[in-house]
Amino acid sequence: MKVLCVLGLLALISFAAVNGAGECGKTSPDEEALKLAPCAMAAQNPTAPVSDSCCAQVKSIGQSPACLCAVMLSNTARISGVKPDVAISIPKRCNIADRPVGYKCGPYILP
Repeated sequence: MKVLCVLGLLALISFAAVNGAGECGKTSPDEEALKLAPCAMAAQNPTAPVSDSCCAQVKSIGQSPACLCAVMLSNTARISGVKPDVAISIPKRCNIADRPVGYKCGPYILP
């Protein structure tokens, strides 16, 4: 009986994970991180210029601050050499007026 309950719970969790929405809707933060390829240099170097295509992607993903945060802290971003403390500054460097100033993203706060 116990095993049956555990299997049922696992099935329910799996179903919710597949059909539910996460921080980035039905797309994983790792998939969304791939869209930020134009931001590669700007996310590693605080003095690197931020391209228009990078800013457009950040503005789009940033419509959901939770998604943008999850993307910046994703495995894909980490493996790509993104420095979260630098990446968190990109919305400000893009002069995105409606960025979520003060939003807590893990141990970082959006400027």
